[in-house]
Amino acid sequence: MILKNLITTGVFTSLLFAAFAFVQVDQTSENELHSASEDHGFAVLELFTSEGCSSCPPADDLMGQIEKKYKNEPVYILSYHVDYWNRLGWKDRFSTPENSQRQQQYSRILGSQVYTPQLIVNGKTEFVGSDHNAVESAIQKALFVSKNTKVELSARASQNEINVQYKTNSTDPKHTLVINLVEKQSSTQVAQGENEGRHLQHWQIVHKQNKIQGNTIQDGASTFLLPEHFSPDNWEIIAFIQNTKTGEILGSAKTDLK
Repeated sequence: MILKNLITTGVFTSLLFAAFAFVQVDQTSENELHSASEDHGFAVLELFTSEGCSSCPPADDLMGQIEKKYKNEPVYILSYHVDYWNRLGWKDRFSTPENSQRQQQYSRILGSQVYTPQLIVNGKTEFVGSDHNAVESAIQKALFVSKNTKVELSARASQNEINVQYKTNSTDPKHTLVINLVEKQSSTQVAQGENEGRHLQHWQIVHKQNKIQGNTIQDGASTFLLPEHFSPDNWEIIAFIQNTKTGEILGSAKTDLK
């Protein structure tokens, strides 16, 4: 009887240790996943939006939430205001033809339609920019899967211009370094169009892009004219390396203005 109890106890103890070992292995895997995403992953979110589009404010708001949630992680948001909505009753003061052209380029590369709000992650996947679940899933995947090609940035604002110093380890002639001048937050009271009467909040607005190609992508400087009503606390520089043929973004970084 005692032997039977000892055997039973031994079997129970073995099972307990096996279960504990399984839990430990599972926890280790989760820790390794988190560490890998911190060391290597990044996500560049490019939102194509417009103040003239009634479907866009939810996507703009979502970008504000994402910016706050991932503030200390390598998640970089760029909001491009397109100009093709301007003819429908309201001119978006942040819109540029260059932003619309960039969206057209993605349409050709990805074989996608042109619409707002459209979100493109790391130059590879696109979907509706207000889809919260799709955005979160794409961010988590990018943070784990992507490998960040090194980009170093620093920026200083003078009386008339912003000077950006950059350094990368990219040597591929198909790569372009895209440097973005970004306003972190602004708002507009819309008087006409689909959003008439609404006070719209915007985050991470791209005002200008400088593109560097060839040998100078590895080390150099780039400048922007100082924007009107400039306040260094509300502006930053975000840069990324992109394969011009496939659209894939291979590395990114940002810096505040001093």
